[in-house]
Amino acid sequence: MADHDGWRINACACDAARCEYCLAADGPPEGAPLRGQLDPGLLAHLYICLGLSTYRIAARTGIDRQRVTRALHTAGVPLRPRGVGRLRPVRDPDGRQCPPWLLRELYEEARLNSRQIATILGMPERTVRDRLHRAGVSMRTRGGWNREDRVTVPADVLRVLYAELGMTAAELGQRLGLSGNTVLRSAHALGVPVRSGGAVPLSGPDEIELVSALYADPLVAGVLAAHDIPHVPAGGPLSHRFREPLPLTTPLVKDLYWGCGVSLNHIELLTGQASGTIRKFSQRAGIPLRPAGGRSPFMRRWRSGLGASPAERLPGQPSPRPSHDDSHAERAAHSEKEMLSDDI
Repeated sequence: MADHDGWRINACACDAARCEYCLAADGPPEGAPLRGQLDPGLLAHLYICLGLSTYRIAARTGIDRQRVTRALHTAGVPLRPRGVGRLRPVRDPDGRQCPPWLLRELYEEARLNSRQIATILGMPERTVRDRLHRAGVSMRTRGGWNREDRVTVPADVLRVLYAELGMTAAELGQRLGLSGNTVLRSAHALGVPVRSGGAVPLSGPDEIELVSALYADPLVAGVLAAHDIPHVPAGGPLSHRFREPLPLTTPLVKDLYWGCGVSLNHIELLTGQASGTIRKFSQRAGIPLRPAGGRSPFMRRWRSGLGASPAERLPGQPSPRPSHDDSHAERAAHSEKEMLSDDI
């Protein structure tokens, strides 16, 4: 094999005494057509020596590709399998021109995506992703539901402005240039107690640590144990709590959403998958979603004290309605009857 203008081509495989084109100083003209006249020697030189495909030879010489193929067969030239005769750019198989540390810095520190890195380094995007995988780099999720690039409010800011000074999520978001939902999502992920809002005062606790409340709920704990889902405590952004998001399955999402009455945001906190990803997965799996707005059945159950463990239940609050003898289908049917709306 030899390099020619950055391309890897076959070295001359023909007999130099018989190939007059290889002996010529300049070789054949680049685009000179044969005007319908077949020259088996020139065709063999282009096909064997330069490694051109029959398509490239037909384009260069102005001869129909089928006639080129027949002429090569008649001249006794062995044809290569289809798709292996094209010129291929010279690669860097050993990674000498692109060391792993450079890819890691561009991807993790400069926060460039694989397509941007491929454009800078002049290599295919698939090659960039393969080398990042081999280097042990954790790949970011792609698209509009990227978990790693989410805006997160620092825990100290939340504790001072939200918990101590009593600012609402909307007021804090307006001061920081964020939405109120972003503030609440950050508080839940970091384990900061969130005040229960609403125009009408409701019975039950005034604050909730959502991740702890989800894991303490008997129905949620039963589903997580049945599907071997580990408990990941709050204390950081979603991408830090779950380095790799837990895989979604139709039974898991259906049991959590309909059987336990949690919302898509709650499933996000339990699995590490973005709520948008969970929504699309539910639509593809044929899982119907509740109308937007209002409190989820889990939140109503938690407000009434039915979701707390016996040690955490407020005095005088009733025990959870589903007993240990109830089957999972009966609990799911009972929760489905109570579902009116959801804060997804």
